[in-house]
Amino acid sequence: MQPKVACEVADVIKHLANQIEAIGLNTWQLRTLSAIRKCRTAELGGHVDACDDCGKQHISYNSCRNRHCPKCQGKNREAWINKREEELLPVPYFHVVFTLPDAINPLAMHLPKCVYEILFEAAWETLQQFGKNKGVQMGMVSILHTWGQNLSLHPHLHCIVPGGGIDKNGNWQPIRADGKFLFHVKALSKVFRAKFCDKLKKAALIQYQNIREALWEKSWVVFAKRPFGSAHAVVEYLGRYTHKIAISNHRIREIDADTITFSYKDYKQKAVKKEMTLTHAEFIRRFALHILPKGFVKIRHYGFLSSTWKRKKLKALQLKLGITPSPKEQEKPVIIPKCPHCKTGNMRTILVFDKRGPPNLQMGDCQTPFPYKS
Repeated sequence: MQPKVACEVADVIKHLANQIEAIGLNTWQLRTLSAIRKCRTAELGGHVDACDDCGKQHISYNSCRNRHCPKCQGKNREAWINKREEELLPVPYFHVVFTLPDAINPLAMHLPKCVYEILFEAAWETLQQFGKNKGVQMGMVSILHTWGQNLSLHPHLHCIVPGGGIDKNGNWQPIRADGKFLFHVKALSKVFRAKFCDKLKKAALIQYQNIREALWEKSWVVFAKRPFGSAHAVVEYLGRYTHKIAISNHRIREIDADTITFSYKDYKQKAVKKEMTLTHAEFIRRFALHILPKGFVKIRHYGFLSSTWKRKKLKALQLKLGITPSPKEQEKPVIIPKCPHCKTGNMRTILVFDKRGPPNLQMGDCQTPFPYKS
């Protein structure tokens, strides 16, 4: 039996070729899709590695490093997780999700930066207000996701919130002694809706009047639970969300001349796994909905988890809570990959090349890209 060929988002973009411009995407979306298509291909250049023992050579192509690319998120996620582990406190943490209703989707497609900025602001101000009622300054790390499992538009914030805050004397105060409860989610939902709608109204958007009734007629959903067994689990859990993109390559089941089939979980039916088939154009149209505006910051830190606060006061707070801040991490030694052919020698870079490709002398038996990340 022939092994199944891996399918990628880049393959769909290649299938569409020049037809992609007929989908109606903006220039930034087209540039992003172009980067994903070129990722780890000769178009971005690369380097030639040779084994210092057996002499075997291999070609590695460069990655695009675009934050929307399915192949470029692993290293970024690991680096972010390592940094967050240095900032943990021995306190309860909660996973809080602020979700916008689907009535906002037309406006989010037309003015994504405006809608997503207001989403961040309304979520933080909601938590901040509840914290002030308890006499503490809250903290929050929030990550924007814009998709549902079937690539529909579904803007929401995943937030990690410590179960307490800092009082006026700089001391930690828990919200509740048992650490099992943050705030009433129904109360959070009402305040969040009011703050979001008020900000949308103040933005003087004509479209707000068209969706005002739809935004108020249903209850909004704020989800909050404490899923963490340890401080380390906080970061591991959050790492699932930080550098996710709309769809990963492993969910793509098949690509033919006209359609793409991918797997998804139907959360309306207890997360049962299903498959969906779309035309190439419809798939890319949906994928492009989740390409964020240029320069938009999707991971944000607030309150006593903000960069400014942590820089000045985090170490003192950790000491008060019985944690010895870890010394500044030394640079990790560079790991030199072993030769996949002889298994004993080390691979050394002998040539760097641009999109014109490596010289013919290097092209003999090293046509297959070397299977480690460049």
